[in-house]
Amino acid sequence: MRKFLCCLYLIAACITRVNAQVNKVDEIRSPDGKTVLQIGKDKSNQLYYQLAYRDKQVTNWSVMGLKVNGANLGDSVTIISTNKDKHRETFAWPLGETKTVENNYQQLTLSCKSGSFSFDVITRLFDGALAFRYVVNKTPGQHSIINHENTQYNLTDDYTVYQYHEESVFSKLQLNAMAGTCDFPATLAKPGKLYLSIGEADNRSYTKCVLVKGGQPNSLALSFYIDTLYRNHQVSAIKKDSLIQFTGSFKTPWRTISCAENAIGLHDNSQLYIKLTEPLSDYDPTKVKPGKVVRVELTTAAALQGIDFAAKHNFSYILVDAGWYGAEFRTTSDPTKPIDGFDVQKITAYGKQKGIGVILYVNYVGLRQKLDTILPLYKSWGVAGLKFGFVDGGTQKGLSWLDTAMKKVNDYGFILNVHDHYKPTGLSRRYPFQVSQEGIRGDENSPDAFHTMVLPYTRFLAGAADFTFCYPNSRANFAKNLKVSKGQQLALSVVYFSPLPSIFWYGKPADYTNEKEIEFFNYLPTVWDDSRYLAGDIGENISVARKNNNVWYIGSATGYSDWKTTLKLDFLDAGKTYEATVYEDDGDKGINIHTIKLKKGSSLPITITATGGQAIIIRPV
Repeated sequence: MRKFLCCLYLIAACITRVNAQVNKVDEIRSPDGKTVLQIGKDKSNQLYYQLAYRDKQVTNWSVMGLKVNGANLGDSVTIISTNKDKHRETFAWPLGETKTVENNYQQLTLSCKSGSFSFDVITRLFDGALAFRYVVNKTPGQHSIINHENTQYNLTDDYTVYQYHEESVFSKLQLNAMAGTCDFPATLAKPGKLYLSIGEADNRSYTKCVLVKGGQPNSLALSFYIDTLYRNHQVSAIKKDSLIQFTGSFKTPWRTISCAENAIGLHDNSQLYIKLTEPLSDYDPTKVKPGKVVRVELTTAAALQGIDFAAKHNFSYILVDAGWYGAEFRTTSDPTKPIDGFDVQKITAYGKQKGIGVILYVNYVGLRQKLDTILPLYKSWGVAGLKFGFVDGGTQKGLSWLDTAMKKVNDYGFILNVHDHYKPTGLSRRYPFQVSQEGIRGDENSPDAFHTMVLPYTRFLAGAADFTFCYPNSRANFAKNLKVSKGQQLALSVVYFSPLPSIFWYGKPADYTNEKEIEFFNYLPTVWDDSRYLAGDIGENISVARKNNNVWYIGSATGYSDWKTTLKLDFLDAGKTYEATVYEDDGDKGINIHTIKLKKGSSLPITITATGGQAIIIRPV
C-alpha cells in the first residue's frame, strides 16, 4: 500500500510547475461579474489558469494541458487566436430538480499550437462555476495516446476534504493529509471562507479520473482511473487505466469547479453537468415517464401482487431484479430465457392493464453478450425499462461501451437505471431515458446518519442517484440496514433527487400494512418544477423544499446532533392560505401526522432529534 501511495505522489509531483513569473494573457467574468477566470503563461509558455469568486482567490496559478504521444500539450504553447462569446439560454428540463434550466455563461476559446499539435482550450464561466476542456485537432484515422492529463487545482488554503471512493464511506480530513484518491464530485470546505465542488461533465469515452494530492501544499492533481481492491484491509489488486487512446480528433470531459460561500450554496450549480452536455435532437425528454419503483420477488404471483401494490400507491414501475434469468455472473445464464415459472409476458401484460411498467435487471455479463438481442426481444415482451448491473463505470473501455449502450436503450425508448459504481456526468441530457444511476452508498450498505448528511453536499451535486430506500414495514424494521429514523427516511425521499427512486427496497409489498405511515410516498413526485435548498451544513443537517404543480414538499433531516432551526417560507405564493401535513418521528419509532396552516413569509420552526427527520406536504387550500 505504501508503494502505491508513493507512486500516486510521484505522478502528481512530476507534473507540478512552481513558477511565480506567470503573466496574464486573457480574462473573462461570469454573467454577474463575481466569478473571474484568468489564463496565463510563464516564460516557457506553459499554460496556467487561476480562479476567483466574490473577491476571494479560489486557486493560485494552476497548470493546464495534456501529455499526448509523449508530448506535453500546454507546454511551449503559442496562442494563435482567442474568441469570446456570451451565451444565454433557457431550456426545458422535465426530468430534473427544476422544470427549466438557465444556461448562462461567458466562453473563452483559446486556439493553440504546441509542437506539431493544434488544440483548443474551451473555458466557460458561470455564476459561481468554471468549466474547461481540451479539444485536440487530429486528422481522421490518426491514432493518439493520452499519457496523462496535467490539469491541477492549486488551492489557496488547506481545505477539509470529504474523501471517498465509489460507494465507500466518507473520510473527513485535511487536504494536505490526504492519501490515496478521491472520487468526483469532490467537496472541499473552508467554513467562513469557501465551499468547493470539483467534478467532471460529459464523460462519454475517456476514463473516470480521480483526484490525488498534488506536488505542492494545498494542491490536487488528476490521475486516470484507479480502483483499489481490498481484502482483509490489505490491497489485493489495483485496476487502473494507464493511458487513453483515441483515433482522429478528440475532446476531454469538462473539468469543473463550483464555488459557494456556504454548503447549501453549492446547489446553485447542481445542474452544471446537465448544462455542459449537448442534447441529441433524436430524443424528446417529455416522452420519458419518471416515477417510483418497487422491487418484487422472482415469482409470477409476487410480480402480479407487486403491480397491484404499485397501482394502489401511485408508483409507476415494478423492478424484477437479479436472478430472473439465472445466476447473474455466469456466462451460461441467458437474459433471453426467464427461469422456470416466471412469465415475463404475463407480468408485462397485467402491468399495462394497471398502468404499471416492468423494469428488468440485466448484469454486465449478459449485456455484453446479448444487448442487441434483448432490446428488440424485451420490446416485443412489453418491457418498459432496464436496470444495468455491475457495469464498468471507470475505465475508458467500460465508459465507451456504456455510452453506446445508453444510446441503443434510448433508441428503443426503454427507461434506464445504471447500477453499482457508475456516477453521472450529465449524460441524461444527451440520453434522457437514462434517468438515474446508483454510484452511491445506499440503504442496502447500511449508511449512518453522518453519511446521509454528507451525501446532499457531495454525490448529489453530480446528479440523480438511486439510494434504494429500506423503509420499515409491519413485519420488518431492517435494523441491519437502517441507522436513521423513519422520519428521516421520509425526509430523504424529498432531499435525495432521482426521477426513478427505488422505495421499499427489501420489503415485500404484502407486508406494508402500515398504510398511514407510508401514505406520504403515495403523494411524492420524483421530478420537480422548482427546488430550494433552505438550510444545512455538510455532515450535520439539511432542509430542502421542492415544488410539483402547486404543491410544495419539504424534507428536513439531521445527523448525530439534535437540530433546531426556523425556515422562512418566502417561496409560497402571496395571498394564498396553505395547509401543511407534517410527518415526523413520534419518539416511539413511529410517525406522527398533523396539519398546520401557513402563508407566504410564515416562519416554520423545525425541531428534529439526532438521526431523525421530518417531511411536509404543503397544499394550497
